[in-house]
Amino acid sequence: MKQVTGQNAVTFEDRRQNRDEKRPEGVGERRQFSNSYDSENQDVNELALAIDQYKLRHRRRFITFEELHSVVTGLGYHK
Repeated sequence: MKQVTGQNAVTFEDRRQNRDEKRPEGVGERRQFSNSYDSENQDVNELALAIDQYKLRHRRRFITFEELHSVVTGLGYHK
């Protein structure tokens, strides 16, 4: 068995800390539907905005089908 000695200690950099300081000014969080706001269909734009607001409010990057259903019914749609 070979022993290794004299290795440099690797320090852990928590990149979650101060992450807003490293971003260029005017650059916010990435949004899943950011390019959908340009749709000609206003219903699509409304849905995309509602989903983004839900994700921001609940600090979620992705949402489940149940959460999507909640957003859609919150907009007043029903079966």
